[in-house]
Amino acid sequence: MKLKKWLIGLLITFSALFLIFKFIAWPYLQGETKKISPQKVATYIENGMDLTVAYSSPFKKGRVIFGELVPYNEVWRTGANEPTTFTTKTPIKIIDKDLAAGTYALWTIPGKNSWSIIFNSEVPEWGVTLLSGGKETTRDPDLDVLQVEVPSNSLSAERENFTISFDHGNPVNLSLSWDETIVQVPIKR
Repeated sequence: MKLKKWLIGLLITFSALFLIFKFIAWPYLQGETKKISPQKVATYIENGMDLTVAYSSPFKKGRVIFGELVPYNEVWRTGANEPTTFTTKTPIKIIDKDLAAGTYALWTIPGKNSWSIIFNSEVPEWGVTLLSGGKETTRDPDLDVLQVEVPSNSLSAERENFTISFDHGNPVNLSLSWDETIVQVPIKR
């Protein structure tokens, strides 16, 4: 009987700790990380396209970004905190590949000379696993909808914070830039 009461007490204690973490500590930690890497939104509404990218924008702070903080040839959540999301309200083409209307997690694999840009149908709650110390992403490769390769170029001036923007033109380019690097992803209807 004492063992049963002890097990029930232990279960109640663990349940209470879990609920405190989930509803108090986790939201607090998420809010604190967003102070360091603020949320940003890039939009493009022209030429029959309605595109939105929501992301968190970390700062360089004197660090070497690509090849060190963000390793080459490994999946990156493309920003900080939750995965970056890409939303299109109409079907579009990424380079020459079709992408249906919808919201996608935008993952990347940075390389020295080119990047893989990945659109994934699942948008997980957080971009990395806590147990890996932030080194492993929560991306499920089985849910990748589209993947393209784009060249990586050097910026003329260093960019302190990670920035995603749309460069107007035909095609419009989704630009990702940080530190001394920029990649551009062509998008058309």
